[in-house]
Amino acid sequence: QVQLVDTGGGMVQSGGSLRLSCTASGRQFGLLSMGWFRQAPGEEREFVAACSWNGMTTQYADSVKGRFTISKDNEKNAGYLQMNSLKPEDTAVYYCASGPKSYWYSTEYHFWGQGTQVTVSS
Repeated sequence: QVQLVDTGGGMVQSGGSLRLSCTASGRQFGLLSMGWFRQAPGEEREFVAACSWNGMTTQYADSVKGRFTISKDNEKNAGYLQMNSLKPEDTAVYYCASGPKSYWYSTEYHFWGQGTQVTVSS
């Protein structure tokens, strides 16, 4: 079993940056793929970014390409989402997810964090 804890959210002005962290318990995290999703009030959860177990292959939603970067540090049992040039429409609760396959944009990941709020003001 893997437990994920999302941290790093906060309030930032448009154009600002935040780095979200996903800290995992359990040695298996190094073998698992990782994804980030977000959910705004009244909206469905949507895919943001994903990477393979070693972080070498990545995928991004079109809305965040060129602004967000996903990474994974297996030695630290952690993953990250660097968010630059933030926009008000990026406001949402962000969740990290992990699983034994490369689920990419699918929500079939086995393990989920509790979410961290990101608020971008204009």
